[in-house]
Amino acid sequence: MINQVLATVGLSPLTLAFCLVCVFLGGYLKGFTGFGASMFWMTSLSLVLPPLQLVPMVLMFEVVSSVYLLPGIWKKIDWRSIGLLLAGTWIATPAGIYALTTLPAAPVRIALALVVLYSAIMILRGFSLSKVPGKTATVGVGMAAGVLNGSMGIVGPPVVLFYFSSPVGMTVGRASVITYFIGTDSVGTLMFASQGLIDPAIYWRTALFLPLLFLGSALGSKGFLKTDPDKFRKISLYVLLLLSVILMVRALLGD
Repeated sequence: MINQVLATVGLSPLTLAFCLVCVFLGGYLKGFTGFGASMFWMTSLSLVLPPLQLVPMVLMFEVVSSVYLLPGIWKKIDWRSIGLLLAGTWIATPAGIYALTTLPAAPVRIALALVVLYSAIMILRGFSLSKVPGKTATVGVGMAAGVLNGSMGIVGPPVVLFYFSSPVGMTVGRASVITYFIGTDSVGTLMFASQGLIDPAIYWRTALFLPLLFLGSALGSKGFLKTDPDKFRKISLYVLLLLSVILMVRALLGD
């Protein structure tokens, strides 16, 4: 039975165990902070899976976990900014997918590591805006996120900086980020599927990981109500910094 499962998902026992742990931890991070899960999944799971297989799976993780969390955040969502961000993201996502399918894996991993490093450092240093950006700037942030979304399965960094550095507040920012992921990653998943870039093994892996994804998201969401989010966010960002360094070293040294 176990051998059949491993053959279906195309993973060794050790790789599967590593992936399960990463999926759970990413789910907890998503439930707690509302962001960071894609960065965590991409930086950790990229150590054992190639980007072209990993990106669509991470997109599906984000859609499922965001929908799961939606009922508890509905009243806190800033719908106006989400609409502008989504417009920019949908326009730019195809360019990101093109980069993913044409570039070798090493440059993609290095770019991913640099994006994570920059975003985490900016947030840790307290980057903030004096007012909410206008329409043009908001669409521009969405376009930057779209390129990352298609090429790396990571839509969060520009949007996280947008919300958590603006005056909207932590609760509204968390709710809006989670909701935004539904719109971006569902379209991203459809784009990958329409181009034949999601094979059956990816679907089976995603289905296998869902129970731990739900468990992690549920525990993280409960933790958000009991713990200081700023403290946990700092810890999670330090973890992402470490993972990005590991990923960059691996890309530079070669597989």
